[in-house]
Amino acid sequence: MPSPSHLRGTTRLTLDATTGLTRLVEAMHAEITRLPGAKPRPDTTGITGLVYRSIRGVTRLVGSGVDTALAALAPLLESTAPAQASGVIAALNGVLGDYLEDTHNPLAIPMSLHPLVPGAEGPPLVMLHGLCMNEAQWQRDGADFPRALAELGYQPLGLRYNTGRPIWRNGAELAALLSRVPGPITLLGHSMGGLVARSAIAQAGRRRWRRELRGLVTLGTPHQGAPLERGGQQVQRLLSVSAYSRPLALLAGRRSAGIRDLRHASLLEADVGRASVLPLPVNVACRAIAATMSRTATGAPARWLGDGLVPVASALGQHRSPARRLAFTDTAVFAGLGHLALQTDPAVLAQLKAWLQPPP
Repeated sequence: MPSPSHLRGTTRLTLDATTGLTRLVEAMHAEITRLPGAKPRPDTTGITGLVYRSIRGVTRLVGSGVDTALAALAPLLESTAPAQASGVIAALNGVLGDYLEDTHNPLAIPMSLHPLVPGAEGPPLVMLHGLCMNEAQWQRDGADFPRALAELGYQPLGLRYNTGRPIWRNGAELAALLSRVPGPITLLGHSMGGLVARSAIAQAGRRRWRRELRGLVTLGTPHQGAPLERGGQQVQRLLSVSAYSRPLALLAGRRSAGIRDLRHASLLEADVGRASVLPLPVNVACRAIAATMSRTATGAPARWLGDGLVPVASALGQHRSPARRLAFTDTAVFAGLGHLALQTDPAVLAQLKAWLQPPP
């Protein structure tokens, strides 16, 4: 549940933010957050709505008025669902995570690893979530990818991180963090998570885990970039197709570094603002899954729609320039799926199980 320091950080943030930006975050939360047992469209009324209304109104508070407001809200914190609060904070980090970190705001999410299946043993399977999400997104809508993969003999570990930071910075921190994880590691990334994984591999140097890395699997990862910032009527139409991407069409002004990095798939500090020409790691089984909202997995509609956020070609690492193409060991495309469904669809899970068993 959000602590007083979290709320205090919220007030600090909103003294600088606009009401429109807060509405954007609320829209991102409403469209993206899918928590275990939640309704298809998470409720942003009740306690969550109170938090958002407080954010929008806090610009009218100064000095001791902020502390008075926090004191008045304190009794309500005990009844706030931890998972719901975590979803709000994750969405906020995706939109403004770099700002939160630069201003030392307590709302900034520190990077950490968390066991997703209590008691699971075996080689570590590090699962990286995407933009505005958290590790709970792997277990929602009745699906439980971590438990299913633990039954194969893996130890699923969920990475929690600030998705608004530059991808290269998250990659560098992850490279160091994985040095403390014993055993041969497999990385499974959804969306931005796949880019963070590739960035970590590129910055791992001679660390032990890099030498023992067994596999990399990405789900709907924009390896060749995502059309988040590209202007034009066609892109606006594309962003309007999916409920997931629709709020991103509103990002006309303030965007986090993480969102900007998605445009070209910038993975290294030297490549910020442009595409990284970074091959897949050698001697590692690298696999990619793409989805399309089209009823068929082939043809122009499938390529154009993609999963509502990431084009099929981008998710598979395809590019007209040979230097930019990614030579995946295996690829798969699933029709009739949106971006978020890649984490819950039974057919996608079956493909993962086929690729990942037996564990190393």
